Amino acid sequence: HNFSFFLSFFLFLGGKYDYDLVVIGGGSGGLACSKEAAQFGQKVAVLDYVDPTVKGKIKIWGLGGTCVNVGCIPKKLIHQAALFGTALKDAKKYGWQISEPVCHDWATMMEGVQNHVRSLNWGHRVQLQDKKVKYLNFKGSLVDEHTVKGLTKAGKETILTAKNIVIVTGGRPKYPTNIPGAVEHGITSDDMFWLKKSPGKTLVVGASYVALECAGFLTGIGLDTTVMVRSIALRGFDQQMAGLVTDYMETYGTKFAWKCVPKRVDKLSSGALQVTWTDTQTGGEHQDTYDSVLWAVGRAPETKALGLDKLGVKLNQETGKIVLATDESTSVPNIYALGDIGEGRPELTPTAIKAGKLLARRLAGQSAELMNYDNVPTTVFTPLEYGCVGLSEEEAEKRHGKDNIEVYHAFYKPLEFTVAERDASQCYIKVVCKRFGDQTILGLHFTGPNAGEVMQGFAMGFQCGATYSHLSQTVGIHPTCAEEVVKVNITKHSGLDATVTGC
Repeated sequence: HNFSFFLSFFLFLGGKYDYDLVVIGGGSGGLACSKEAAQFGQKVAVLDYVDPTVKGKIKIWGLGGTCVNVGCIPKKLIHQAALFGTALKDAKKYGWQISEPVCHDWATMMEGVQNHVRSLNWGHRVQLQDKKVKYLNFKGSLVDEHTVKGLTKAGKETILTAKNIVIVTGGRPKYPTNIPGAVEHGITSDDMFWLKKSPGKTLVVGASYVALECAGFLTGIGLDTTVMVRSIALRGFDQQMAGLVTDYMETYGTKFAWKCVPKRVDKLSSGALQVTWTDTQTGGEHQDTYDSVLWAVGRAPETKALGLDKLGVKLNQETGKIVLATDESTSVPNIYALGDIGEGRPELTPTAIKAGKLLARRLAGQSAELMNYDNVPTTVFTPLEYGCVGLSEEEAEKRHGKDNIEVYHAFYKPLEFTVAERDASQCYIKVVCKRFGDQTILGLHFTGPNAGEVMQGFAMGFQCGATYSHLSQTVGIHPTCAEEVVKVNITKHSGLDATVTGC
C-alpha cells in the first residue's frame, strides 16, 4: 500500500498520470461522463466488464450498461409489442378485418429487440472512439485514490493511474437468499431480455416497477402471468396511483397473489417449476406450477469487488451504496461516484447521464453547476402507463400537513378508448398543490396512454416554479389526454365527482 502511495505521489509531481480521468463502468452515467470530459480535452479511459448472470443465461453484454442491454431499451420495446396486442383488439372496432387466431412469436420479437440492442452497443463503441476515449474491456478495482487495476477475462492485470477516478458500476438484480430453489430455478430481469424461448406461464415475485412492467408485457403478449406481492405495489410511488395501475392490470388479465411470500421452488420431472408459498393473511400454504419464476425483489449495488473498504470509501452499511456529497465526491479525495451506486440517488438513466456530464464539466474546470435531484420525472411502463413528477400525495401531506395541500383531480376517458369500448376507470390525473398563496404545484400524476410523453413537457414547468394558476391559464391541445391536465378544476376537498364529461 505504501509503495502505491509513493508511486502515485511521484507520478503526480511529474504530472505523469496515465489519464486525467478513469471511469469504472460503461453504463449510461459512465459513458456520458467520459465523453463529456474528453470534449474538454481530458485524457479519458472507460473500463467496462460485466459478469454473466447467476444462471449464465446471457452472454456478457456489450457496452451500454443495464439501460441498453437489460433495462429501459428492451423493456420499452417489449412493452410496445404488448401494446400492439391491445391495438389489434381495438382495431376490429375501428373496422379492421383481422383474421383469427392472432398469436405472438417470442423468437421473432427477441431477434428484433436484440439486434437493436447490439446496434446500440456498437454505436457506443464508435462514439468513444470518435471522442478519443480509451475503451478497455477490463474489470476495474481501486488500488489507491489515483490508481486502478484492470483485469481481463483471461486474468491479465493492467495498472492505470489517473488524476480523478469515477465509479459508475450500477447494480444487478438480487435473488432471495432464504428460499430453497430460488437461485437454481429462477431468473431475473438480466435473463428475461435474452431468453431465446418464451418464458411461458410465469410467476413474477415482487411488486416494484420492474416486476409490474415485466408482468404487464408478459400478459400483453398472451402469457399466463401472476404477480406475487408481499406487501404493497410500487413502494415509494403515490399509493392511490399504484392502486390504479394494479387495478388496470387485473382487468387486463394479470393475476395477483396479494400478501403472499414464496417458501420454496422445486423442479418437477416434467421440467415445470412447482412453487410453494404462504398467504400471510390466512397462514395457509399454496402450490402451483409455472414454466418460469422471475425474481424482481430489488437490486444490489456492484460495490463488493471494487476494493473500496481498503481505501476507506464510506458505504451505507444497510444498502451497500456509496455515500456521496452534493458534488458526487466520496469520502476519499479524487474518487467520485454517480448513478445507481450512489446512496439516495434515483435509479434512473437520465439522472445518471446528467450527473455524469455535470461532474465531467466540474472536474475539467468548466463549470460549478451541481446536479439537481429534485422534481425528476419518471414513468412506469405498465399496460396502463403511469407518469409522475414531484411529490406523492402522501409525501406532500408529510412535508406540508394535510390541511395545507390542495389536490385537483380528474377521471378522464381517452378519445381512443371510446370507439374501442375500452374501460377507462383507471385513467386519472392528480395535481398536488400548496393550498394557500400562489398554489405552487408539488406533484403531478397521470395514468393513461403515452404517460411518459405527457409528463416530460409538464416536468419543465417544475423547473420554473409552476403554480395551479399557470396550469389553468395554459391552453390545451384538443383532443388529447394531456389537455385534461390543464383542465383539472375539481378538488378532493370539495367532494364533487371528478369524472370529466363532454368531449
